[in-house]
Amino acid sequence: MPRRERRAQLLSSALEVFVAHGYHAAAMDDIADRAGVSKPVLYQHFPGKLDLYLALLDRSCDTIIDSCREALASTTDNKLRVAAAVDAFYEYVAQESGAFRLVFESDLTSEPAVREHVDRVTTECATMIAEVIQQDTGLPDAAARLLAVSLVGMAQVSSRFWLTEGGGISRADAAALVSGLAWRGIGGYPKDH
Repeated sequence: MPRRERRAQLLSSALEVFVAHGYHAAAMDDIADRAGVSKPVLYQHFPGKLDLYLALLDRSCDTIIDSCREALASTTDNKLRVAAAVDAFYEYVAQESGAFRLVFESDLTSEPAVREHVDRVTTECATMIAEVIQQDTGLPDAAARLLAVSLVGMAQVSSRFWLTEGGGISRADAAALVSGLAWRGIGGYPKDH
């Protein structure tokens, strides 16, 4: 199998194991078995469990950040932007792979490299949102960033809550409820131009 395909296969198998067991309980033996390869083959691609986890985490973080970027670029109507950005988080947590658990529910957040990756989601999504808020409202940078982090936090926490305790509310309805709440708050800031 070509190196790139093998790496993708190993990452896919590792994702299943890490999501099912968490970092600490996952074993390289389990990942190799799931991928149908020997441990030496696994170690040819990833020198250790943390390297493998960070590669997965990087991919998972990029997914949600890219989704947020696409949501913000999808329209110039800010009410629709809020809805699209909130829905990006709901869509992400609803993925069958469970990859969001690596980002939002990692059992390894005390590890500085993992914490850095996890924080990157909030930082990069909030930075993009803050730019829109600041451009539209003229609020100072610090105020725009605080509002943006609040919106990201609302979307992230509510989407995870919906997944585990949503009470039968559809993803679309849940995202619409939360984006409505967010818009009622952020939409109250007057446009600067």
